[in-house]
Order: sequence, then C-alpha cells, then structure tokens
Amino acid sequence: MTKSVFKGPVYVVRDNIDTDQIIPAQYLNLIPTMPDEYEKLGSFALCGLPDSLYATRFVKPGALDADYPIIVGGRNFGCGSSREHAPIALGSAGCRIVLAEGFARIFFRNCVATGELYPCEISDRLCDVLKTGDVVTVDLDKSTVTLEATGKVHSFKPLGEVRPVVDAGGLFNFARKNGMIPA
Repeated sequence: MTKSVFKGPVYVVRDNIDTDQIIPAQYLNLIPTMPDEYEKLGSFALCGLPDSLYATRFVKPGALDADYPIIVGGRNFGCGSSREHAPIALGSAGCRIVLAEGFARIFFRNCVATGELYPCEISDRLCDVLKTGDVVTVDLDKSTVTLEATGKVHSFKPLGEVRPVVDAGGLFNFARKNGMIPA
C-alpha cells in the first residue's frame, strides 16, 4: 500500500535553489547505490545553502537525517546541473515531498526517475507564508496541503502519471513492476 498522506514540519527555502546548494560538487563522488554512501549523501543535503540566509540547517551537524520530511520552496527549485544526486540526497535525508512554485525541468525528472521525492507544484507562494518548523499535512490523493496552525488548505497541481512512477520507487522499478523490462 502506497502512502498518500504526509505530515510533518517543513523546511522553507526561497527561489532558485540550485543543485550546488542541494548537494555541493565535492560530495558527488559518493555512490548512491552503495547503502553506506547513500546514507552519507543525505547527511550533506542542502549543506550548500548560505548560513547567512539559512541559520537552521536542513540536516543537523553530525546527523544523517533531517527533521523535515517536506521542503517548501519558491520558483525554479533544483536549477543548475543535471545531477541526480540532488533528489537522492534529499530523499536519503528523509525528505519525501518538495512543494515549490516551480521546478527546473531536469530536477523534476530526476525526482521521478529516482523515485526519491514527490515534486509538487503549488501556485501559492507558501515560502512567504510558512517558516521552517511549521507543520503541514500533504495529501497526494487530494493534491492539497493543509497548514496545521490555521487549517488553511492550499491545492497543488496533481501529480498525474508521475505519481505511480515515484510510488514504485523510480523508473526502473516502475518498468519492472509493469513488465516493461525483466524483473
């Protein structure tokens, strides 16, 4: 059974969060298919964000996982290089959903291909409404995000054909599950 409702504190970022901020180049030598390196990759997720703008770190120093299963961003989330390490690092850190006003196309595709994250496009500028630590409930079936403090509900673009691919754990798992390639 696939999970469709996610509740937890959000980590809020602004516009144009690029892949170098999500996972700096010096960590790209980590191989995500090796379990210990996959874990380590998550510990560096979003460590490229400037301390001056983001005093609260996504992953606390010395930790492997973040306390934030949901990231809220602005426009053009995941811009920059095509590194699939970016959504993998966020997923390894325990993030399941990125709610943003817009995504760089390659980042969006990498979220789907790797099956690490649900990239949910929201038209409301939630990065101006929420602060890091605020709790929300995201319902993928209803395409809604509910702000726990106020009960206000915002809707996002339905995931459509993207959803079953991420549910399956990425393109290859989806293809195996549906008989497109041998299991």
